[in-house]
This record gives sequence, C-alpha cells and structure tokens, in this order.
Amino acid sequence: MVDYRLLSLLKIVETGSFTKASSLLGLSQPAVSQHIRQLEEYWNVKIFEHAHNRFTLTPEGELIVRYAQRMAALSNNLKQALKNEKEQIHSLTIGITHTAESSAIIEALAAYTNNLDRLNLKILTNTTDNLYTMLRSYELDFAFVEGKIADPAFRYLMLDTDCLVLAVPPTHRLAKQTMISINQLKEERLILRLPNSNTRNLFTASLETQGLSIDDFNVAMEIDSIASIKDLIRRGFGVSILARSACMDEIKKEKLVVLSVENLSMMREINIVYLKGYEHLDFLNGIVKQYNGMQRK
Repeated sequence: MVDYRLLSLLKIVETGSFTKASSLLGLSQPAVSQHIRQLEEYWNVKIFEHAHNRFTLTPEGELIVRYAQRMAALSNNLKQALKNEKEQIHSLTIGITHTAESSAIIEALAAYTNNLDRLNLKILTNTTDNLYTMLRSYELDFAFVEGKIADPAFRYLMLDTDCLVLAVPPTHRLAKQTMISINQLKEERLILRLPNSNTRNLFTASLETQGLSIDDFNVAMEIDSIASIKDLIRRGFGVSILARSACMDEIKKEKLVVLSVENLSMMREINIVYLKGYEHLDFLNGIVKQYNGMQRK
C-alpha cells in the first residue's frame, strides 16, 4: 500500500487542483491540505509554491512526486502479481518504440506467446526516452529499443541489427538505383520523423560526420507516425529516411523501394532492454529465438 498522504499528493498533481483531488478521493479539501502539510513536516521541505492563486511544485516536491509515482507503480504491480498468482495468470507489460512497432517484433511476440497458457501481454508504444522512464519506475517489464544508453541499471539482449535507408515509391525516378548520393538527396522533398526520435537523431549525427546539417536539406514535413510517413511516400508526397526493418512489409509487397545513402553509415542495434535483476531471461531468449527463426524464413 502507498501512504494515503502520497496518494493525495499524486491526485493533486494529476488534476492540478486541491478541490478536484479532494472530490475524487472522497475527502474534504482541508483534509487533503492537511496531508500535504504532514508530508512537508515529515520531510522538512516545502512541496508547493503558491502565487497568484496558482501553485507549482518546488524541486523537492518534484522529487517526492517522482518517487511517489514509482511507489504507486510498484504497489499496482504487486497487486497484479498477487492476482495473477491466485488466478494462475501471468501478465507482462512491454514497451516498444514506433520504429520497432513497424517491424516483425510484435509478430514474433504474438507467435512466441501463442502457445503459452493464459499469458496476457500489454504492449505500449512510446518514445525511447519515455520507455526508459517507465522501466525505471517499474511500469514496464522490458522494452524493445534502438541502441543503448550508458546506465548500469539496465541490461541488454541484442535482437537484431538495422540500418537507415531512403524510402521512395516504386515510381520514383531513382527507384532503379541501389544508392543515392548526398547531393541527390538534397534535391528531394523529405518527410522525416520528429527531432526527438532515434531515427532522426541517427540521421542527423551521420550528416554531421560529413560536415552537413539537417538545414542543408529540404525537410517538407515532420511526422511522428511511421505508418503515415510510408503512406505519404506511396502517394508521391515525398521520400524519407527510415529504418529498413520498418519497411520490410512494403518492400516485399513492392509498395516501397529502399536505397542506401552514399557515405552515410547509419547502422544500429535493436535491443531488448530490462532492469538489472530481471528474472525471466528464459522468456527473453525465447523471443529472440522466435524472431530469428521468422527472419530466416
């Protein structure tokens, strides 16, 4: 159980209002305010700054909220685990990036778990940074990400390697080529992922190794959804730098053609990331085996 005073704090932050929080908690507003005072006295800090009928979290308040969120997530996970143990149901919450979501990973997950008795999977798609945050707060069991970060709290299991390519429609004037030069790329209308995506960051970093900037190119649109980007490419609205793995289905169906970009090395790993101490490594190795078997077909 999470301390009821911390629950009051989380509800205030969630709703942005003491009044709304007290209503949702079924408490009086003075009672909720008293909970905050008790937390401030216990930790000897000030949680909220009040000015002009508005309040904001202090740095100490933000820290308490982050840990309270972790405690709430752990409490919910324990509640679910106890329920699963009682009902003999196993559940996993898995994170996946937008790029990985477009590859064969989810199919491999479905195939591997198809014969496992009463296993419930919850798959959440988010940015890489957000997935790491959710892992740290125990909201995820593991996640599929591109690359690695230098953090001793995490362990990695490599699933595959991938590379970025230029995706064009089959009718494009360059579709018969296997490689495009940087100067040719400058002439194209680019539809790119958002700047906070790993795909965009890798493309930008590769350009910088050649003394180039993203500003040297005609970036017409920036979109978060890979599916939307691929649809726009097929309809002739532009071309894009995407992960090859995210285009495999369209390549097989001859809906897209992919080309390498001369002098740009854009290789990366696709990894399963999990917290140190995660116990179900046999399950993760099973996913890797299933994925590799599907790739060989």
